[in-house]
Amino acid sequence: MAESIFAAGYKNESFWWEDAPRPDRRVSSLPAKVDVLVIGSGYTGLMAARETAKGGRSTLVLDAEAAGFGCSSRNGGQVSTSIKPTVGELSGRLNEEIARGIRREGLDALEYIGHLVGSENLACDWEVSGRFHAAHNPKQYDALAKSLAAQPKDLSSPYFMVPKAEQAKEIDSPFYHGGAVHTKHAALHPGKYHLELLRLAEAAGVQVVAYCPVRAVEKDGAGFSVSTPLGKVAARDVIVATNGYTGPLTPWHRRRVIPIGSYIIATEELPLELTSRLLPTNRMISDTRKLVFYYRLSPDKKRILFGGRVAYKENDPRVSAPRLHDWMSLVFPEVKSTKVTHSWMGYVAYTFDTLPHIGKQDGLWYAMGYCGSGVSLATYFGMRIGQQVLGKAEGKSPLDNVPFQTRPLYEGNPWFLAPSILYYRIKDSLPI
Repeated sequence: MAESIFAAGYKNESFWWEDAPRPDRRVSSLPAKVDVLVIGSGYTGLMAARETAKGGRSTLVLDAEAAGFGCSSRNGGQVSTSIKPTVGELSGRLNEEIARGIRREGLDALEYIGHLVGSENLACDWEVSGRFHAAHNPKQYDALAKSLAAQPKDLSSPYFMVPKAEQAKEIDSPFYHGGAVHTKHAALHPGKYHLELLRLAEAAGVQVVAYCPVRAVEKDGAGFSVSTPLGKVAARDVIVATNGYTGPLTPWHRRRVIPIGSYIIATEELPLELTSRLLPTNRMISDTRKLVFYYRLSPDKKRILFGGRVAYKENDPRVSAPRLHDWMSLVFPEVKSTKVTHSWMGYVAYTFDTLPHIGKQDGLWYAMGYCGSGVSLATYFGMRIGQQVLGKAEGKSPLDNVPFQTRPLYEGNPWFLAPSILYYRIKDSLPI
């Protein structure tokens, strides 16, 4: 039965690569010395590199895989305010000024990416279509409404509540119990967006080199010696921009991010009459489950892209595809016979305090930990860490003074993930 869902020509890779193939940036040699070396060529790395290059610093970006091979070309393309904790939750941990400042960063990130797309004419299928955040049971609808109403007006994105009786205006499915529409949230094509950021970075003078993993970063006088298969590079500053793909190279960072696989399928093309009825407003969709499902129509509105976490441990996207298809069919019974053309996954980086982090440790600059909402945050904090490297006052962030937490015995392997997923799966299944 599982095999029957796969379309002819099925691909075990990102749907976004169809219109935005990963660029080849291989070289035979590297410069002996640069001002700034960035590890990672995703949104964070490219935005940081563009900033330092614009500031007059010679900048080199290295990646172990193709440029943008990680989540920057694998995500769902949903763009939101992205900071997960509320002001009240943050105020319980931090002083109120910092709490409000962190929430403001989320709003600023959304505004910044919109301005960047518009001012630079980025061809990435940008659309401010809004997002419908659906309640998976009646209790969650009430909790959602209460939480949004409690947010300070100057720190909340425009929204309105949609009761279950009016839900068909947003989604033609009885699966949910109403929800909230965030009108300023947006959508883009992640692969195209990455290629546009690559274009901007290279236009600023950045050199991007793919398939060149960094093997070691060692202190060398006032700077660093960076070892690669193509030799060593001396760098005054090094930026770690690896997020969900952070590994043994930087153990301090690895102990502070939790790599979690998120899985997505793309359906074969569907009649526009059907897709426009199932999702009449063309909004991004997410829900209130702890193990959240997120989905949308493709930019041409001919496919459903459906994502979420459907396994206790990481597995092959071909294994996760039937499970995602089952959930999609529960939401939209009319697409039960629809086949899958693409299934893929990418690693997002969660943190123990559910906040992104930015700063400097042992001389290494970093920005990471976007907790599954990295399109706007990686763009914004990549730019910010680039400003910090340049010593610009505007690079300061309320997150600068927030400790980047870890836990005893955690070395980067999330052994606790399976029991946590089981717990949240049980919790999500409760009717109240």
